Amino acid sequence: MPEPIFPGENECLRQDMKRCEAELQELKGYPFPFLLSLCQESAQLREKLAQLQVETEENKSRLAELGLEVQQKTDRLAEVELRLKDSLAEKAEEEERLSRRLRDSQETIATLKAQPQPTKYIIKTVEVDSSKTKQALCETQAQNQYLQEQVGMQRQVLKEMEQQLRNSQQTTVQLKAQIMMYESELERAHGQMLEEMQSMEEDKNRAIEEAFSRAQVEMKAVHENLAGVRTNLLTLQPALRTLTSDYNGLKRQVRNFPLLLQEALKNARAEVGNIRVIGRVRPITKEDGDGPEANNAVTFDSDDDAVIHLLHKGKPVSFELDKVFPPQSTQQDVFQEVQDLITSCIDGYNVCIFAYGQTGAGKTYTMEGTVENPGINQRALQLLFSEVQEKASDWEYAITVSVAEIYNEALRDLLAKEPQEKLEIKLCPDGSGQLYVPGLTEFRVQSVDDINKVFEFGHTNRTTEYTNLNEHSSRSHALVIITVRGTDYSTGLRTTGKLNLVDLAGSERVGKSGAEGNRLREAQYINKSLSALGDVISALRSRQGHVPFRNSKLTYLLQDSLSGDSKTLMLVQVSPVEKNTSETLCSLKFAERVRSVELGPGSRRTELMSWSSQEHLETGSVQTPSSTRSYPSSGSGVPISRSSSIRRKLQTSGEED
Repeated sequence: MPEPIFPGENECLRQDMKRCEAELQELKGYPFPFLLSLCQESAQLREKLAQLQVETEENKSRLAELGLEVQQKTDRLAEVELRLKDSLAEKAEEEERLSRRLRDSQETIATLKAQPQPTKYIIKTVEVDSSKTKQALCETQAQNQYLQEQVGMQRQVLKEMEQQLRNSQQTTVQLKAQIMMYESELERAHGQMLEEMQSMEEDKNRAIEEAFSRAQVEMKAVHENLAGVRTNLLTLQPALRTLTSDYNGLKRQVRNFPLLLQEALKNARAEVGNIRVIGRVRPITKEDGDGPEANNAVTFDSDDDAVIHLLHKGKPVSFELDKVFPPQSTQQDVFQEVQDLITSCIDGYNVCIFAYGQTGAGKTYTMEGTVENPGINQRALQLLFSEVQEKASDWEYAITVSVAEIYNEALRDLLAKEPQEKLEIKLCPDGSGQLYVPGLTEFRVQSVDDINKVFEFGHTNRTTEYTNLNEHSSRSHALVIITVRGTDYSTGLRTTGKLNLVDLAGSERVGKSGAEGNRLREAQYINKSLSALGDVISALRSRQGHVPFRNSKLTYLLQDSLSGDSKTLMLVQVSPVEKNTSETLCSLKFAERVRSVELGPGSRRTELMSWSSQEHLETGSVQTPSSTRSYPSSGSGVPISRSSSIRRKLQTSGEED
């Protein structure tokens, strides 16, 4: 039985129905225009997206052209191209994301369109039960709530798509800005490349012009030399004819006297002032190791003590020096060969003895020796003391010693309180053309004890280090400078002689000696100075107008000894073992080149003092004379020769004279 309905309740239900009816009517007109507007906006978005895609394609095409152009340019633009490719990749990813969002939106719109059309309700005023009316009202309100939520969701989707569109437009603007920036950078890089190419072209033209100018100067010098040679030939032709006539006459005169002619030729050779070269071969020691590399590769000529044979890579090579000392030779044997040269400094001659050879060949042993068996340095001073004592009744002598080293192209005083101080080489202010070292300590020696003190102090300050070739390798060129000043009591004649004893640092191959760090730097300086010495020898040998003495401190300091005013002897030290044959070969080749250098006869430095101004040498510190006058004379002592037989004959004739 149905429940009774009261009139007031029915009126409320009717009002609710009318209100729902109005809301439904409003909803009937609302969704379709909104969806139409949404579709239109979606179409506009698709059109804009299509435009963006067209622009993107155009940009891609432009970027491809730019990429081809960049590829044809230099490699330095590769980094810009990579950045451009990265930007395009990011843009493609962003477009892909937008496309996916757009497809999602389109699917949502399609879903909404596919929904059934709202039902048109026919509202009739009927009397219904109260429970049914309430249920219809709830359903209507739920439908209304659902539609409002759908409208809100569509508005949110629209806002997101609008935001995406703005982001896409912003990305497009950024990409355009990047493209403009890349184009600007490409233009700038292209301009820099053009400038560099122009600069390189200018450098090339400048180098060609400089080379052409140098070639012209050299060609001019060659022409001048050729003209000089032609002039000399024209001048020598009459002299040659005269000499030929004289020679024919002399030949007729001495036809029966061949021995006299031979002796005259020997005397003529003896007058040529070549650098004398003697060699010394050290013994094989336990440091040389065992095995084939420690085998002996050096032999000697039993008939000629000036010839040495070297077996290098299975091939014998021979060298001729002035004398060769085998391993069994003693320190005294070597000193006897050079003592006549040493004593000539007492008579006012400049003498230089320098030891050359690879590291570990025995140079320092020959020059310095040991306490029990001293070398040339100490024996030379002892000999000079003995000689001046014999002349003490007629002459007064003062002997001073300086000890220096050239380390890494820096000249250092080994007798100074601060041996690290660098010294310079200067020309003497007296106009003699001689070189001297301002500030170099001169220590006057008067006894054997003084000699020992000087050498001990200098040896302590000298730079030595361990290498693979020598446990105590000398890392500098050591120079002992002995100055002998004498005064003749009867005539007032004053003489100044200088003896330079030089222990050169060992030549070495860096890879073989194992030099590293500071040792490597020292080896480079040593090899550079020895190379400069080789250049000087080559220039002297070929009689060039310019001799590069100033290319190193070593050659500059030895200029007086190598420029024709001195008696010079080179002592080449060699190792006999197989593993050192390459260095031995280089040392002997260099010795032969040195032996062929002609310096001319040495000159004697003397000064004749009047009785009114004659002064004896002071017993204190010795000062270099402010002025000297050199009187050149032919060298006394043993003449230089090229074979042992000639040397013995000349020594005999010298003793008879």
